[in-house]
Amino acid sequence: MTSYPRPDGHSDRRTDHRAELRSDQLSGRRADARADLGSDHREVLLREALHAELPAAERLRRELHADPRVSGKEAPTLRRVLDALPEGPVEHVAGTGALVRIGGPGPAVGVRGELDALPIVERTGVPWAADNGAMHACGHDVHLAAVVALARAVARVTAILETHESRPEAGYESVTAQQRPAPLMVVLQPREESHPSGAADIVRSGALARNDVCAMIGAHVQPVLDAGVTACTPGAVNASADEFRVTLRGVSGHAAYPHLARDPIVAMAQVITGAQHLVSRTADPMVPTVVTFGTVHAGTAPNAIPAEAVAHGTLRTLSQPARETLHAQFAQLVEDMARTYGCEADVRVHRGEPVLVNDAALAMRTGALLRQSGRSVSEELRSCGGDDFAQYGELMPSLMMFVGVDTRAGLHTPEFLPDDATVGEVAESLLAGYLAASPSPGVNGRGVRRHPEERVIP
Repeated sequence: MTSYPRPDGHSDRRTDHRAELRSDQLSGRRADARADLGSDHREVLLREALHAELPAAERLRRELHADPRVSGKEAPTLRRVLDALPEGPVEHVAGTGALVRIGGPGPAVGVRGELDALPIVERTGVPWAADNGAMHACGHDVHLAAVVALARAVARVTAILETHESRPEAGYESVTAQQRPAPLMVVLQPREESHPSGAADIVRSGALARNDVCAMIGAHVQPVLDAGVTACTPGAVNASADEFRVTLRGVSGHAAYPHLARDPIVAMAQVITGAQHLVSRTADPMVPTVVTFGTVHAGTAPNAIPAEAVAHGTLRTLSQPARETLHAQFAQLVEDMARTYGCEADVRVHRGEPVLVNDAALAMRTGALLRQSGRSVSEELRSCGGDDFAQYGELMPSLMMFVGVDTRAGLHTPEFLPDDATVGEVAESLLAGYLAASPSPGVNGRGVRRHPEERVIP
């Protein structure tokens, strides 16, 4: 065992990964893979190493699932994942998050794992179900286990090739230092399920720029896809997700004398109806747009007209220009309707996640690698759901994939439980994204364009 010092002065006891390495452990299917993949021995080795890590990763998934922690309270989950990762420099970020570098210096490919669970009481009935009032009902336990498997595979292959440089293994004499795996940056992100966004905090911190992260990869389980399918869609895949609060102030009065009052409930009803016409008659029909009212509150008595009505909801679209237009048109609609009914309006829009846009070249390269490995690929999945992974896409080339699962239960439900095999499917998808984004010789030393050194999120 080695004691690894952390920036906060504590130490994590973790296994020395290099001490475990034996090249004969990875000999399984190399000959066939070499025939299929030509000279890319790095990919062959990584796939073999990843396969070897999956049994342990599935056990880790169950352990994480049984002990979920909600947003902002992820410290125990972080400690367990850090303990499972191979040795590497750790930088703590965003309160309960961390970055862990696997490999040496130079441009690194980031891979995200979300740490938090949801405040849902689990009803799956499995022996390893959570019983603390929280639940990994969005698959974050699967994502974290897959990220750990990939990180351990990258560390294992890096160590093999470091040894190979002085003592080449039979059949791999042509492997060069340039084929060593690119550095991997494990991004253990808190607060994906709540505000303030953990991704936004990580981006604001400048940690990704300091650590020379040149691309970001993510994968999310998705029950609307068939098991065995990975969606790798170029362009916009998730909507901007903004929340609004509308307050209409009228004049209170007796329900029997509405002519002496100014009814904010009637005005709010017209606002709700009119907002749907923003989608059907104002927004470009080729750009998905959603206006949803989630709560409406007014009044305390059936025979009284209240002085105020308040509504909350969400505005979503898959286009940044359409986002700005929707905000302006929504505010104008509310003000016009309020004025028509003799009320005053206050409209406040909280800007949430931006549009999640997959880098087109990265998506195409990843899709090709997935098909080459025998996985079914879809390029069609888009939704008006939101994910703060979009924050990374505003900083650097990024790719969010969706991995199909065999379950009838939907995300964020008490019965949602992907099977253990999903860990491997997510890990394989992440590996393809990592390989596609890995810096390549001859392109300024990078496989993708570099992000700016600084970015300010308003």
